[in-house]
Amino acid sequence: MAGPALKYQFLKISGRTFVYIVIAVGLTITIFPILWLISTSFKPIDALFNMPPEWIPKNPTVQSFRNLFKEGSFFITYFLNSFIVCLSATAITVFVASLAGYAFSRFSFRGSRFVMFVILVSQMFPIVMLLISIFTLFLKLKLVNTYPALMLTYTGFALPFSIWMLKNYFDTLPREIEEAAYIDGCDRFRVLTKIVYPVTGPAILSVALFVFLVGWNELMYALTLTNTDHMRTIPPGLVVTYQGQYQVYWSEMMAASLLVSVPIILLFIFMQRHFIQGMTMGAVKE
Repeated sequence: MAGPALKYQFLKISGRTFVYIVIAVGLTITIFPILWLISTSFKPIDALFNMPPEWIPKNPTVQSFRNLFKEGSFFITYFLNSFIVCLSATAITVFVASLAGYAFSRFSFRGSRFVMFVILVSQMFPIVMLLISIFTLFLKLKLVNTYPALMLTYTGFALPFSIWMLKNYFDTLPREIEEAAYIDGCDRFRVLTKIVYPVTGPAILSVALFVFLVGWNELMYALTLTNTDHMRTIPPGLVVTYQGQYQVYWSEMMAASLLVSVPIILLFIFMQRHFIQGMTMGAVKE
């Protein structure tokens, strides 16, 4: 009896050890670039390429951060442009996706399954295939280098997934709650705004965060649809400003990357409970 018990205990400890090793390796691979970004942003220029590398800066400095806000720098402009574009695209997407998701969940009409299928298929095409078409369209509409071009583009990218997610979430809500409100004299609009929307808060927050991240991190379309420093968002702004033909300003780029990560980190810290709940609820139907 002792032999099988010891063998089982050995396998159990070995399995746990292997799991811990895998987790440790995964955390190292994930966290190392972040730590290196922080380290580089505080290094003086002459210490960037030291061999062996300085994991912890011997002479830390905040000069890279100061350079971001000096006269002639467009960093604040890039930051504000990203906020304007991302918040606007988020508001439009959440508004349209919530109405469309509710309609697909609560109303039966001819062709609804086909329309949902088309919405799903639209997500299967690589966005790079649409670049020339979208640029040509906005060029004819004279919207290149404007906020609406980026807002509409990011809304179009995020809308199909958002509709599907909210539709599945609405499917899990009991219809009896809405029917009781109708009996009490509420119309469709009041039911939607006073009952449905408050209940679907976690899902709406998840969709909003997803759309915001789509715009905040997107580079290709932002670089194509904007051509002046006054209209560029953060990703193309950092590439154009701090990556030259013969030199890359690593300290400033790392400092800027650290600063633009702060809003996203804060969003996840304060909204992670709602985000996880919104992403999981509605994923499985009973």
